[in-house]
Amino acid sequence: MVTFAPWPHGMDPFETLRIENNNAFEQRALALFREQCREVPVYAEFCRHLGVLPQGVTRLADIPFLPIACFKDHRVLRSGLTGEIVFQSSGTTDSGLSRHHVPDTALYEASFSHGFEYFYGPVQDWCILALLPSYQERPGSSLIYMVEGLIAQGAAAGSGFLSGEPGTIARRVQEADRGGKQVLLIGVSFALLDLAEACPMQLRNTAVMETGGMKGRRKEIVREELHQRLCKGFGLDRIHSEYGMTELLSQAYSAGHGIFRCPPWMQVLIRDTEDPLSLNPPGKTGGINVVDLANRDSCAFIATQDLGKLLPDNGFEVLGRFDHSDIRGCNLLAISP
Repeated sequence: MVTFAPWPHGMDPFETLRIENNNAFEQRALALFREQCREVPVYAEFCRHLGVLPQGVTRLADIPFLPIACFKDHRVLRSGLTGEIVFQSSGTTDSGLSRHHVPDTALYEASFSHGFEYFYGPVQDWCILALLPSYQERPGSSLIYMVEGLIAQGAAAGSGFLSGEPGTIARRVQEADRGGKQVLLIGVSFALLDLAEACPMQLRNTAVMETGGMKGRRKEIVREELHQRLCKGFGLDRIHSEYGMTELLSQAYSAGHGIFRCPPWMQVLIRDTEDPLSLNPPGKTGGINVVDLANRDSCAFIATQDLGKLLPDNGFEVLGRFDHSDIRGCNLLAISP
């Protein structure tokens, strides 16, 4: 079983994430909204700009979602708290990077551990191989922290980070694939493509999971083409995906075909691209809003810059990103850092 660091005052970090049904999720989200509207200065100011009062919000659909760009220019954190760790987004310079101040890592560890187990079963059943060169080259990566944490919590022998020439990496992957355990090869898109093209192989016991993004190393391509090329290079019929970001402490996963699902303490809603305060029904493309109850001490209600749509079965697809010219409503963010 996974074990966690002690939580302050004897609290169980997973209690924040223990959600039994949609009604429980909505009630927990509304309670957290009211807290954060009082105690997170940036979010409180944003709600005031919108004229939203906590007592007037009685439905999840009426909660304002903070534009994710706020994490670049503001310290999104409850008053009186300091960050035990600061996760930082990728980029070539320090300017314009998102920073997520996390007062206690126990809740993040609970979220990624239980989230992985929710979708993939006990981490002990997996040999985890990580091909994440762009993330390893910079400090403050929440993805590196997550993968290191999963490996430390009991992943099978042979788990670890991959580096070196493509041939060396390919041999290690193939050895693990023949080792009798399920293998998870998690990697940034450009590195997985480089490996698949340089050393094509036929994997039989491995799930390949891309974390998205070419990080400026290769031309960006749509997910469908990326998955086709990875399937061909690794001899697989589907590619898994992880949907996460610096500003969130939870992840959604896709077991193939680009259809993502959230753990019980996370939900995705789709906002209208013309009216960011309105939500779209399933099947209609719009901006992705994320409710992440693990973001207890920053902001649990994030309007991302991703485009997507909900599916009738509560899954969702990620279809691309907004151009800067398409982001509406950000003029409300004239808030002092």
